[in-house]
Amino acid sequence: MIITGLVCLVSHLHSPMYFFLCNLAVQDIIYVSSILPKLMAITITDDTSISFSGCIRQMFMFIICVTTEFFLLTFMAYDRYVAICIPLRYLIIMNKRKCIQFAFLSWFFGLVNSAFYSIVMCTLPFCTMREINHFYCDLKAMAKLSCSDITLLETLMSLESVFLGLFPFALILVSYVCIICTIVKMRTSTGRAKTFSSCSSHLTVVIIFCGTVTSTYMKQESENSQELEKLMSLLYSTIVPVLNPLIYSLRNKDVLKAVMNIIKLKSNV
Repeated sequence: MIITGLVCLVSHLHSPMYFFLCNLAVQDIIYVSSILPKLMAITITDDTSISFSGCIRQMFMFIICVTTEFFLLTFMAYDRYVAICIPLRYLIIMNKRKCIQFAFLSWFFGLVNSAFYSIVMCTLPFCTMREINHFYCDLKAMAKLSCSDITLLETLMSLESVFLGLFPFALILVSYVCIICTIVKMRTSTGRAKTFSSCSSHLTVVIIFCGTVTSTYMKQESENSQELEKLMSLLYSTIVPVLNPLIYSLRNKDVLKAVMNIIKLKSNV
């Protein structure tokens, strides 16, 4: 919320990078708000029950956020590529209209993908055993409770992991290969260190998030697969949203400077 407020209020943060960061911050708020409050309530009260409609709502919001984050991270990587590899054309390529289009596509694909799976889950018949072996209403965990054949659905989830997971991840890696090649060609070590520092935080989040999500939905089922899935889900549903604001704010001088300026302004008033 602080990052979102800063990007809206501070004029020198009105740039494409911080625009995408603001979208990522909003997505993280929705992300954790759809899962963690219920998890905390279960931990405190030991009441593990959840209504079917509540479960569908939780899954709906979760899939929106996961899909949207994949696209946002990809567009953020493209933004860094243009800024570092084609700096003279940066303002032309990453203009306001293009940034809004990228953000709209991210949320639109997230909404469509989430609506599709929510409708599918609402039409599936479920068995008498309705205990979800997970700490939230995960799509795969819910599908396993269905009495019908879910082979087609599981195949679809695996294929989608390639197009919405591995493909964006590959684009991000290609962007960073180009970025690293450009950084190596820089003459001064200070410039290389500063440029790489601005990209390393984004790359760290990408590796953790994309690696855990895609491996969760693409790996083969085994005896310990469900426990492993819960562990990986914990990484991308709780650790990544915690890392995002810490990495993008504490390691960013512009954000820290904006915070200090607002604190000084408030103290003077």
